[in-house]
Amino acid sequence: MKLTVVRRAPSSAALQRLAHLPPVLARAYAARGIEDPAQLSIGLDRLLPVGTLEGIEAAVRLLLQHRERRSRILVVGDFDADGATSSALIVRALRAWGYPEVDFLVPNRFEFGYGLTPEIVAIAAEREPALIITVDNGISSIAGVSSARERGIDVLVTDHHLAGHELPMANVIVNPNLAGATFGSRSLAGVGVAFYVMAALYRALGDSTLPSPATWLDLVALGTVADIVPLDQNNRVLVAQGLQRIRAGRCTPGVRALLETGGKVLGNIIATDLGFVAGPRINAAGRLDDMSIGIRCLLTDSAEEATLIAQRLDELNRERRSIEGAMQEQAMAAVRRLGEPGHDRRGVCLFDPEWHQGVVGLVAGRVKERVRRPVIAFARAGDGSLRGSARSVAGVHVRDVLEAISTQHPGLIVRFGGHAMAAGLTLEEDKLDQFAAEFDREVTRWQASGSLADRIDSDGELAVEEISLKTAEVLREAGPWGQAFPEPSFDQSFRLRNVRIVGENHLKMWVELGDTGRRFDAIAFNALQGRPDRLDASGKPVLPDQVHLVYRLDINEWGGERRLQLMVDHLLESSP
Repeated sequence: MKLTVVRRAPSSAALQRLAHLPPVLARAYAARGIEDPAQLSIGLDRLLPVGTLEGIEAAVRLLLQHRERRSRILVVGDFDADGATSSALIVRALRAWGYPEVDFLVPNRFEFGYGLTPEIVAIAAEREPALIITVDNGISSIAGVSSARERGIDVLVTDHHLAGHELPMANVIVNPNLAGATFGSRSLAGVGVAFYVMAALYRALGDSTLPSPATWLDLVALGTVADIVPLDQNNRVLVAQGLQRIRAGRCTPGVRALLETGGKVLGNIIATDLGFVAGPRINAAGRLDDMSIGIRCLLTDSAEEATLIAQRLDELNRERRSIEGAMQEQAMAAVRRLGEPGHDRRGVCLFDPEWHQGVVGLVAGRVKERVRRPVIAFARAGDGSLRGSARSVAGVHVRDVLEAISTQHPGLIVRFGGHAMAAGLTLEEDKLDQFAAEFDREVTRWQASGSLADRIDSDGELAVEEISLKTAEVLREAGPWGQAFPEPSFDQSFRLRNVRIVGENHLKMWVELGDTGRRFDAIAFNALQGRPDRLDASGKPVLPDQVHLVYRLDINEWGGERRLQLMVDHLLESSP
């Protein structure tokens, strides 16, 4: 597959309006749709009004009724970082605002699967709640919600996933992605929806002596970044405000412990640290063990307890990395011949009977980045069924792909759900081959007019004087960057110098820009994974002297020094 670098083209009008900014930053903002400096405001006053989220007033009425009744409330969350932060946010807020009995329950993904199932309702009912609040799930829990209502339990569904043809019979549903919704942002994470519901409740309580929901914006930032939802302006405000609290040390002990366990200094935290340091440690609990551990980390007010739990989560994350590494090697070997005659697949399905179902999503994501096409990785879930985790590429809405297959072939997929770029599904093992063929066929149909997956977006070249620590610092502080508002990346040709392997698959190198004589420290993570062609018989890297790099500017902090480092995302062996 030949990758094509496409340089973003900011409008001249936007550049003029942003002319007060450093030129590199102005280019980056303009290329991301920023046309007015006012769009860069990250104050809480820039959030979309709380009351404009459909269903929120009804949710507040239901919550106030249960406050008056002093009801027992149970929050049922999802088993990822978004679900964990959502659960912790609502439990913390309700407990702080006078609700006497509030607890949480997270289904074990390996025993019960996803969402509010009837089996989870049966377990929840043992605690005798009067109200169940789902967070980051529930919109597809038709049977589970009905089971709860039949038991006389009220249900408030807060979710952000896309709904199917049928909605659950909950008392109230709050979801910005319902058909016909007019709320100004469909990109809220589950924790963002939970925050809006709590903000509306706080306003209705009208008691300024109670802690503001802004107290827990660190949780909102963590869940939003970790769930990789698009950072539209509304989400950028939520993340930026949460980061400000974390940097000032005004965060929950659990968030502090997760970041410090990962070797981060609170005062320097950026959005990437939430996504690559705190998020994976929380997610490791849901992938390998029990997400209750992660939620307890976010709920405790004891710094000592938070540190102990964070250390346990760090151990789980190390175990997860080990399992994932072995699975990735197998997966990369399986896709090595993709594109060859008789082996081409536009939609890729991978399965190994020994794979861990908690880690297949990570493997699918890694392979997707390597082969630049939608990937579903499957693992056995018991009873003859497989659970798959899908990761997609630009131009292919993977949940819609699954829905089309399910419509055309009823019964082929047991259940599915998700977003444009990620989804999950269950099917019977003996139907895998049929499903794989249909997945490839449907993805091919989506890409009939050309694949966007072969495209790499870039912010163009940098002048030699712009490749500097100062520019890196400007860009670092200009975030938050993330999904749909990507961190600036650049592309140009360099000469390779002093290339060596670090770890197992990473390349550490010095690169020289043209005839300037300037050399820069650079690293390309996972550049050798699934690429035996980049090694000679003795295991040494084999690369041409001249390469075309797509890279970001990073700051390497070591021994008290801050140095510029190029983070290489793509190492292309010829000028594209």
